[in-house]
Amino acid sequence: MRKEKTIDFHIKWAWHSISRMYNNYAGQFDMTMAIGYVLLNIDTEKGTPATKIGPSIGMEPRSLTRMLKTLEEKGWIYREIDADDKRFVRVYLTEEGRKKRAFAREGVILFNKKIQEVIPADKLAIFLEVIKDINKIVDEENANRVSDIMDVGIFS
Repeated sequence: MRKEKTIDFHIKWAWHSISRMYNNYAGQFDMTMAIGYVLLNIDTEKGTPATKIGPSIGMEPRSLTRMLKTLEEKGWIYREIDADDKRFVRVYLTEEGRKKRAFAREGVILFNKKIQEVIPADKLAIFLEVIKDINKIVDEENANRVSDIMDVGIFS
């Protein structure tokens, strides 16, 4: 089968195009797309537990740790031990972090507006339904593989 005929090729191709576009936009503000996603996932009022940021954007813990360190060094975030539960560290935006978050938010809004201007709502609704179905299939496949591994006894 030629790669152009596979579903994953088109998803990956689209994602790489979107990623390049966001990185070009973010570069104007001394950011990357990944930084923008992290900033967008920090609650502007209450902060966000560091452990909740990575899973919400699909970032591995090590990568997130490095990114938070970098953002802290840039003065865009700060971390504090959670007042209610000392086991958690909450991440907060500084004033500069709020500005950078606003740029990231604007980029996402502009992209979504452009897509909505060009692609009819009924086609977008079908696309979103299909992509949710694909994610569900992938999640089920991943769950089945973990189950298969457990059944083989590797972790017993």
